Amino acid sequence: MIGSDLRLAPTDANTLVLPATNGGMLRIEHGGGGERTRFVCGFLSCDHRLCGPMLESLPRILKVPLGNGPALSWLTSLMQAGTIETSAPRPGGETVLAKLSELLFVEAIRRYIELLPEQETGWLAGLRDRFVGRALARLHERPDYDWTVEELAVAVGLSRSALSQRFTDLIGQPPIQYLTRWRLTIAAQRLRRDNASLARIAADGGYDSEQAFNRAFKRTFGTTPAAWRREARATVAAAIS
Repeated sequence: MIGSDLRLAPTDANTLVLPATNGGMLRIEHGGGGERTRFVCGFLSCDHRLCGPMLESLPRILKVPLGNGPALSWLTSLMQAGTIETSAPRPGGETVLAKLSELLFVEAIRRYIELLPEQETGWLAGLRDRFVGRALARLHERPDYDWTVEELAVAVGLSRSALSQRFTDLIGQPPIQYLTRWRLTIAAQRLRRDNASLARIAADGGYDSEQAFNRAFKRTFGTTPAAWRREARATVAAAIS
């Protein structure tokens, strides 16, 4: 129930939602006599197997205060633009709405990170940390480099043991183990979008053999690289048809 007085009797939402007209937005009508309240709804989707670290760092319900100042004006403008685009569809509208949704999501994550308690752990907390955030940036910028913890520690300005402990405490796994998962995630993305051979993708991911790559990939994603690629192509074909 959403209301100004929690003592009010709840109302079944199914009785409030009115069907859309001309492909527009669904409408909710209830009450009257007060100021109009507007809900802006949307969704983003992703493959949880590729977005695990971020999704695992988020609560089931994320409440982000709008705050004030320039950021509030920017967020308000984004939501207004999305509402206008939905209520009056134009060519390219789906692309515009997709980008607006991504911008809103990124800003929500930024706000959430800023409000995290100091003792919080997880991938997002790692991004905020001065040293672990730098280490993550290095690993993401150069995933093909043969990093050692010693080199990574020098790059971020910590001792090897201090970085390893700090990284593990926040992210939940040591730096090189995280790098292995990140390389496999990149490989999974490549399997979906390009036609490079499995051997090429395995080599680019730092694997000496296709067999070793297959084992690591299946251990992480629960399926083989070849099956992953077939699944992706079948999904694209179904969407086109």
